[in-house]
Amino acid sequence: MHLLGLSKACFYGDRCESAAASAPVWTPRVPAEPTASAKIHLQRRHTITTAPLLYKPEFPRSNRYDADWVLENQMGPNALWLMEWLTTAVELKAGMRVLDLGCGRAMTSIFLAREFGVQVWANDLWITPDHNWRRVKEAGVQDAVFPLRVEAHALPFAKGFFDAVVSVDAYHYFGTDELYLGYLSGFVRPGGRLGMVVPGLMREIEEVPDHLLIPQANGKVFWEDECWSFKTAEWWGKLWGRCGRVKNVQTAILSDGWRHWCDFERVLEETGRNLFPSDWQALQSDGGRTIGFVRAVAERSDAESTNLYDPGIGLQAGADT
Repeated sequence: MHLLGLSKACFYGDRCESAAASAPVWTPRVPAEPTASAKIHLQRRHTITTAPLLYKPEFPRSNRYDADWVLENQMGPNALWLMEWLTTAVELKAGMRVLDLGCGRAMTSIFLAREFGVQVWANDLWITPDHNWRRVKEAGVQDAVFPLRVEAHALPFAKGFFDAVVSVDAYHYFGTDELYLGYLSGFVRPGGRLGMVVPGLMREIEEVPDHLLIPQANGKVFWEDECWSFKTAEWWGKLWGRCGRVKNVQTAILSDGWRHWCDFERVLEETGRNLFPSDWQALQSDGGRTIGFVRAVAERSDAESTNLYDPGIGLQAGADT
């Protein structure tokens, strides 16, 4: 992995340099590499020209991170922006134990450790812990971030172990299950916090709008069957509100969330850093009418319930004989 440290002017854009003067760009520590190839130079040039799309006054913490590092380690929407928005509603204090559920390439876990001084268990099903551990060490937070790979319904932690559980751009893959929040909250101490941000619907739909079904210039269609896991803020509020193991449920929609997503997709495509075909054209056509980002947060209550995902329930009940 080759990371390019950009100056403030490169990272923030000429029009934004003054706003960034007091916020030095953080460049992760990485091993020295041979002279960069022409491809890397081209990527750097594109990053510079698209830098204004990466600078967001709404996300001052994220603005301090090296643009190339973010682009190199993304797996979809800008996870740092989403985590920063989430942490405005989930209070974190130094020394807390935090589960980052669906952490991807551990960017958000590194962000949490650096910004808030918390200990982070960085869990992702799709990414090898060895690779995330390398990134954690390069970022200098190996004493605070602990990568692991565990399926979300088989978490190996003690009851009440965490002070908080957070998740960005992942919870919709497993959390629409009516039982899941009750299960997950069991790993949080009473009074602890749970929060997530996911792609969501801005309104209920019975049929997919045509502009989300039309192939974009790159041939990709935005809407896939998996997009039915996108729900409205009201839907998430009702789901979480029915769970007795949490209280004080609050939901919100990210202002201009579609635009932030669209801008990041444009940068990924123009710099050649996209892992998947870009969706910026579909997001631009939608203009936030249908697609955006939804946040849900809650406090762990004192209530307890049975873990129905536990394969030992039959034996405990005396039925497995």
